[in-house]
Amino acid sequence: MADRDDPSVIGRRVQQFRIERGLTQKQLAEPAYTPAYISTLESGRVRPSDDALRHLAERLGVEYDELATGRSARLVTGLRLRLTDAQRTLATGATEAAAEAFESVLAEAEEHALTAEVAAALLGLGECGLVTGELEVGRGYFERAERALADAPLPARVPALRGRAVSHYLAGELRYAVYLLESTLDELNRGGLHDPDALLLLYASVIGPYMDMGAQARAAQAAELALALAPQAGDPELVARMHRSVARTLLAEGRVAEADASLAKAAELYRQLQIRTELANCHWMRGYVCAQNGELERAENEMRLALDMLAAKRAALYSSQVAVELADVLHRRGKSEEAAALLRGVLSDFTAERGALHSAAAHRLLGIIAEDARDTDTAEEHYVRALSLLERAGAAGDLADLCRLLGDLLRRTGRVEAALDAYRTGLGHRTAPGTTTLGPAPAQPPL
Repeated sequence: MADRDDPSVIGRRVQQFRIERGLTQKQLAEPAYTPAYISTLESGRVRPSDDALRHLAERLGVEYDELATGRSARLVTGLRLRLTDAQRTLATGATEAAAEAFESVLAEAEEHALTAEVAAALLGLGECGLVTGELEVGRGYFERAERALADAPLPARVPALRGRAVSHYLAGELRYAVYLLESTLDELNRGGLHDPDALLLLYASVIGPYMDMGAQARAAQAAELALALAPQAGDPELVARMHRSVARTLLAEGRVAEADASLAKAAELYRQLQIRTELANCHWMRGYVCAQNGELERAENEMRLALDMLAAKRAALYSSQVAVELADVLHRRGKSEEAAALLRGVLSDFTAERGALHSAAAHRLLGIIAEDARDTDTAEEHYVRALSLLERAGAAGDLADLCRLLGDLLRRTGRVEAALDAYRTGLGHRTAPGTTTLGPAPAQPPL
């Protein structure tokens, strides 16, 4: 075995087990070996073969792995079972309990230098951070997982890389998130490392940042590649996540029925997997689809359901993001006062580093509501705050729309030159969506 201990360590372990069991060197050696061989082995002067270790393990009544590495196979299996339980706990939305379970596994795995289990526990803790909105904490766990897997092939490191990219995306750092995801995709495809699960995870994750940057063509291409990879993927959770992400691109192309069907597939998979938070996100996206299609009552119902599910699972950042989109639906249904109250209640949950895009959306909508109430000073204040957040995030499409709103407001209040500046800024962001912030597209898999 490549990970077996040094001969001197194995020798001391054999001697300890032999003495604990009251065996002589002759009794341990018989019938296949000699007492002299056992003496040489215990002194660390010979590297035992696999056959010798298996013989000694049988005579000593221990497992081969425990004799060779000091780690019981039962220990490893037990840790993996606990990891599975923690992942299931996280999937059902009990984030605090899941984090405690991951921490427990991490401590024991580190004690026994079990790299794969250490990395899995760190990934779980990183996902807990994403759910609760503790983005910097989550990112730290993903970075530690990457370091733990530094010697592993790139596909094994993809979940950690993807987690780090998502933490930057949720913090509003769109360009850096895209850079991480695209560079990993490029390295996988150019290197011939066509792992379906790894590629599907990356393509599904990059759709959101592409859309927010106004790079609809890239988003559509990523969605098509994700759909082509789905039949090869072995992880149903990845397939479900892919369907939810692809729906957003289908909607942007006007393919509403296909988007709704994709979300229905994702929801069914999540029901089967009992992934409550992701299922809530499916209702969220379905509400978004309905809102874009003008089905406002259904959109409100879907988003309220998503908000209730996420609030019950203490998914703080996602809850706040859904609340912003629900407020938009409420405003469009004539419930502006309720929408404004909802927005004011969640704005404190966002910062420039945490949920910047939805914070900007909240200020934009509050500005529109203030304009409707003829409170132009308050409206302008909200628009300017939103503009600042969007400029830092690089969200081209949203910036262009906001500059139009701000320009119209300035023009109506007689500030023509300032209005022209706002319009010019918006046109600069609208000219070629995505091309000013994205380099060449990554290499594609041979599908």
